[in-house]
Amino acid sequence: MLAFTNADEKQSPTIIGAGCHLKGNIQTDHTVQIHGEVKGNISADIIIIGRGGSVTGDIESNTLFLHGNLIGNATVNIANVFSNAQMNGTLYYNTLT
Repeated sequence: MLAFTNADEKQSPTIIGAGCHLKGNIQTDHTVQIHGEVKGNISADIIIIGRGGSVTGDIESNTLFLHGNLIGNATVNIANVFSNAQMNGTLYYNTLT
């Protein structure tokens, strides 16, 4: 079952699904989940780059969950970097797990 959001809802995640290729920047106050490919900068409260996901660009967020690939710089408050993650860039963080 898919859940859809409407303009009255305060938080709706942005999801880039597996097999999706996006060229452009993403800016939101909420969560962004990347399971496909993004070529552009991302600014969000929470950024999740899944195992099959990749981002080429800079990211800025409160919390990062990095399972996939990031080519670019990341400026975050809390960085959660997992064993399968790959990053080519500079990670600026306050807390690293």
